[in-house]
Amino acid sequence: MKFLPPIMNLPDARDTYEARAMEALGMDARAMEQTDPAARALNRRDLMRLMALGGAGMLLPEAAEAASAIPPALPILQSFVRGFVTRGNLPGVLVSVGRGFADPAYVGAGTLAFGSRVPVNKDTLWRIYSMTKPVTGIATMMLVDDGKLSLDQPLAEILPKYARMTVQLQPDGPLAARPAKTQITIRHLLTHTSGLGYSIMQSGPIKTAYLKAGLVPGQFSRIPNPFEPQYPVAPNLEVFADRLAALPLVYEPGTRWSYGMGLDLLGRVIEVVSGQRFDHFLKQRIFDPLGMTSTGFVVPQDQIARLTTNYGIVAGLAVPIDPGQASVFAKPAGLLAGGAGLVSSARDYDRFLMMLLGEGRFNGKQLMSAQAARLAMSNLLPPGANIRGTWIEGYGFGAGGRVTLPTSKEGVGVFGWNGAAGTIGWVDRGRKMRVTGMVQQMPLDAYPFQSALPGIIQRQFAAKA
Repeated sequence: MKFLPPIMNLPDARDTYEARAMEALGMDARAMEQTDPAARALNRRDLMRLMALGGAGMLLPEAAEAASAIPPALPILQSFVRGFVTRGNLPGVLVSVGRGFADPAYVGAGTLAFGSRVPVNKDTLWRIYSMTKPVTGIATMMLVDDGKLSLDQPLAEILPKYARMTVQLQPDGPLAARPAKTQITIRHLLTHTSGLGYSIMQSGPIKTAYLKAGLVPGQFSRIPNPFEPQYPVAPNLEVFADRLAALPLVYEPGTRWSYGMGLDLLGRVIEVVSGQRFDHFLKQRIFDPLGMTSTGFVVPQDQIARLTTNYGIVAGLAVPIDPGQASVFAKPAGLLAGGAGLVSSARDYDRFLMMLLGEGRFNGKQLMSAQAARLAMSNLLPPGANIRGTWIEGYGFGAGGRVTLPTSKEGVGVFGWNGAAGTIGWVDRGRKMRVTGMVQQMPLDAYPFQSALPGIIQRQFAAKA
């Protein structure tokens, strides 16, 4: 998926970006450099120097220092991780690998940002974007476990405005619509089969309607930039849910897997059913019991120095679209986006995966029943849902994440999902493994970290066997 639009006139785009960024943040170049070393890439002289060196192909001395400090315990993984830094593709990369319930090994290289001297480590903060979805999915399954929700419960029983939804006559065509034949259920929201669209996926009038209504995954930056157009985001989950109910569905519920806003809408479902704000529920039921002290929708000011910079990659050039210390995540989030809103660390996300590997159990505490955990990581797709030509063809889908089937090449027992900035995380119950991979690049396939990491892990541990 491409999250960054192509820029035909790159030099002009860079100049515009630089000027608008300075204006938006109220900083001159020197002040911006002092606030966040990563923002040095906004300086025209530095951009030209990078272009002269072939895009982002220069290795900064401090990045080389951090890369050389990697222990040689996992040589195949080490070489893979280090390569992105030594080639100058990315400033920092980190992978966490855990076997069974032992502490994970961390393999990392580089720094928080180009120009930074702070090496990445297990407590570095990363934008995990859609890796938020399994967290929201598990939170939903906790309420199923509590008896407060059921998978095939109609959404309208919780949010009455969804009782009479309509469906576009032509997907992504005019907004002309017919009444939906099927009620949206909790299962549909968990598995991207609700018929709801996504502003990052749809086109035509429905995309325009989403954008005008602020029905977007959240903001990627507070700096106007040529990579991610700025749109007003719905101010909270209640408004988000009400506005979404007023627009037609793209597909009939239950008929097709289509990446959509179902997990975001589940944030509002959780609020109504639990009587708590979505972020408070996550903190009480998941983050606090797991010791996930670095995970949330906002990065506190006293922790902002741990946040990486997110880069847009265009023609091999890394341009900061969300500098760490000037990040959009440094201010309170209005919309608590259950589909893409969390920042986390490798240590924290590994704890979440460890709980899944333990089927709801972590350090002697049972956060959810083993039955509910196994159900969450099983194939929850409604019978007959069309998955041909989708990202999950040949797989199933559980509570916010893809699941492998007995016929899948990885074998049964793998559950996880990835993020828009190239991050990825999964638990492999068959092999008793858990893996978290962290980078910050958009689009997610600008460099083959996310797509190649599963194969690298397989090679590494096959070589050790």
